[in-house]
Amino acid sequence: MRRIFLSGILCGVMLAAAVTFALTIPATNDHWRVEIVKRGGAAWYFDKNGHMGWMWTVEPISDRDQSAPAIPPRPRRASDPSSLERL
Repeated sequence: MRRIFLSGILCGVMLAAAVTFALTIPATNDHWRVEIVKRGGAAWYFDKNGHMGWMWTVEPISDRDQSAPAIPPRPRRASDPSSLERL
């Protein structure tokens, strides 16, 4: 019974480590900040002590064209009037 419990604990720890590695560690790089700077939504700066920082300047520009037409669904026609009576 003790071995089953300990192996369950070990599996849980390994799962938590895998989730941390997959989600948290890649989020600490500056790749997403560089993409936002490329779109004109932020800027890199240096303060008076020489430390590099990052700040928002404007709303990010979307990749999607804002003038994309919306396509409404077509209305369905009743093909047989007797089918309405059955409802």
